[in-house]
Amino acid sequence: MEYPGATGSTGIGKQPVDGPVAVAAPGPKGVAGSGLAGDAVVNLQHHGGNDQAVYAYAREDLDVWEKELGRALPAGLFGENLTTSGLDVTYARIGERWRVGPQLLLEVTSARIPCMTFQGRLGEPRWIKRFTQAGVPGAYLRVLEPGEIRAGDPITVEHRPDHDVTIALAFRGMTTEREVLPRLLEAGPALHPELREWALKYIRAQEA
Repeated sequence: MEYPGATGSTGIGKQPVDGPVAVAAPGPKGVAGSGLAGDAVVNLQHHGGNDQAVYAYAREDLDVWEKELGRALPAGLFGENLTTSGLDVTYARIGERWRVGPQLLLEVTSARIPCMTFQGRLGEPRWIKRFTQAGVPGAYLRVLEPGEIRAGDPITVEHRPDHDVTIALAFRGMTTEREVLPRLLEAGPALHPELREWALKYIRAQEA
C-alpha cells in the first residue's frame, strides 16, 4: 500500500519502452521492488513486493485528467508501469485475472492510495484530495505467471470473480469510507494481505 508523507528519492517517474520487458513476482514486500525488469522502487517499505508487483492505470482515465488539468499526461506520469487501454480498471474486481500478451498472467489485489511523492510529481495544488475525490486510483496486481510484455500487447480478462468487491470499493474503504472495509473480505485470498488486515482490525475495533 502507499501512505502519505513520502520524501527523498523516488522511483515514481516511469518512461514508455518499445521492446519487451520481463515481468515476474519480485519477492516479499520490504525486500523486493517492482515486478518489471529495469523498473526502480526506492521506498521498499511502502511500495513493491509480490502483491504490488505491477501498477496499472487506464489511458482513458489519464485522458479525463488531461482535460481537467489542461496539460498533457504521458503514460507513466502517475507512476504506473502498465498503462492499459480498453479496460475498466476502476471497476475491476479483486481477484480478477488479466492475460497480457501470450504469457503474462496478473491478478488484481488492491487500489493505490495517493501520497506526497505523487503530489510532488504532479505539482498540482491539493492533488491528494482531488485524486481521492475522483475515486479513480488504478490497480495493483500480483504476477501469477511470469512472461514478457510489449507495448500494444492485448489484455484479456481470463477470470472475473462472482463477488462485487471492485477497485472502486476497495479505494473507498481505504480512504473515505472505512465502514465498507469488512465488505472487502468477500474477495477472499486474492485481497492484498495488508488490506485484509485493515478490514480485520476495523472489525475488531467495532466489536471492542
